[in-house]
Amino acid sequence: MARFQRYKLAYVYAALEPHIDGKTMEIHSEKHHQAYGDKLNAALEGTKWVEKELHEILMSLDKVPENIRATVRNNGGGLFNHNHYFSILSPDSEKAPVGQLAEDINLTFGSFDTFKEEFSNAGINQFGSGWSWLATDENGENLHVHGHPNQDNPLMHNHIPVLGMDVWEHAYYLNYQNKRPDYVASWWNIVDWNKVEEIYQAALQKKVMSY
Repeated sequence: MARFQRYKLAYVYAALEPHIDGKTMEIHSEKHHQAYGDKLNAALEGTKWVEKELHEILMSLDKVPENIRATVRNNGGGLFNHNHYFSILSPDSEKAPVGQLAEDINLTFGSFDTFKEEFSNAGINQFGSGWSWLATDENGENLHVHGHPNQDNPLMHNHIPVLGMDVWEHAYYLNYQNKRPDYVASWWNIVDWNKVEEIYQAALQKKVMSY
């Protein structure tokens, strides 16, 4: 079995409709996500890096051999990002943050609506392909929002990911075409805030969630 595995969906492809269609979910998971894992495993085969956790690799890219660094960055980032993304989506969304995360979002951003607008704008305005991320610093503190290009993520800046939204076109194009803002607005209806709270609790302990 390959060392690094993709997260297998806990729901059927069509479960998130009408917000994300079943065909998009199938292609996204079975083709794009699988390819990131396959390419990462091929790049790291026979190296000491296969003994590391994925988040440890992404936090140490400057130490990865230069001849495979770009491949590891792109495909390791792609694998981690999608493991996170698919794990925090659910047809049974609570529609708003819960627990400690809800309290800390209000403290940091003033309200959930203000946070939602900032996070959405980071994704909508991300030029080309990329992600919108809510993260803490390395100490599990200071919640902040950033857009990241391609398959980059907060780990590459020594921060801890809490919530990530994929704004690559392959995440939404079949249903929304070029209307990224419509996808972003609909995406909020399928966030599993109980899972995100679990991820946040790990971050508060300076830990990165494994998927």
